[in-house]
Amino acid sequence: MSVGLSSASMSPVAGSLDRTKGSCSAGAARRGRRASRVKYALIIILFLAPSAIPLVYFTVYPMFSALWVSFHKWNLLSDMTWVGVGNYIDLIHDPLTQRAFLNSVLYIVGYFPLVYVGGLGLAIALNSAVPFRNFLRGVYFLPVVTSWIVVALVWRWLLNPSGGVANYLLSLVGVQGPGWWTDPHWALPSIILASAWKDLGFVMVILLAGLQSIPQDLYEAARVDGAGWWARLRHITFPMLTPSTFFVTVISLINGFQVFDQVYAMTGGGPAGASTVVVERVYDLTFRYSQAGTASALSWMLFLLVLLVTVVQMIGQRKWVNYA
Repeated sequence: MSVGLSSASMSPVAGSLDRTKGSCSAGAARRGRRASRVKYALIIILFLAPSAIPLVYFTVYPMFSALWVSFHKWNLLSDMTWVGVGNYIDLIHDPLTQRAFLNSVLYIVGYFPLVYVGGLGLAIALNSAVPFRNFLRGVYFLPVVTSWIVVALVWRWLLNPSGGVANYLLSLVGVQGPGWWTDPHWALPSIILASAWKDLGFVMVILLAGLQSIPQDLYEAARVDGAGWWARLRHITFPMLTPSTFFVTVISLINGFQVFDQVYAMTGGGPAGASTVVVERVYDLTFRYSQAGTASALSWMLFLLVLLVTVVQMIGQRKWVNYA
């Protein structure tokens, strides 16, 4: 009887000890998992640090510094004066800024169809068994790795109204060439032509990679079913090429809003502001008129516009991009 009572009295104590051991084991396991996660995070930080530190110091920090400057009047020499959102309000009502945004949009409207259609045509042609295919791919890609200043100066010479190659060729067929970069109506189209020519190879390579990823079985099955060239292009190539098209669209629009080098080298924003774009306006405000605060505000306005356009594209791609 005494033994039974002793055993009964000891069972709660034993259960309590078991629960204590279990909780200690669970706590030790949680601490082990936490230590493992911390160790894994430290390893990731260690490997990312060589690129993350320069990214933060040379990109993120200047961005938010520019945001702070955008709320001030500053001529780069004297102390900054707080004006709040005054710079943004002035830019919204500034006719030159409005024209710069309009010219940037017009540039994209003219540039993207040229570079996409031309790049797609080259990609389709060089995806087939044409002679010297690899050589031609390198030739068409060469302008992409060429300095923009060199390309702009070459096109400035080609489109020279008085002795340029373009107007000479037009004169051979009895057409009087326009003033190109000296004419307010042709300055922006001149920049669009030069830009599309330079970026054609980049778009070609991206779309060519997309074409080569399309299974050839689909084309063979379509031929068996009697589908012609246009039907195969419409029902196979275009739908399967939408991921590459989406990438090209996003990159082209971002680069289009940031166009500067060719404008600066070919026209300088002229004549009479006909080819002024947003980044060129930022440059003028900063280094020509010493209005760093206003230029920083304009930079952030451009950043927010590009961000908005990119977000809209990311949301919209769910409806037309085929990742199957």
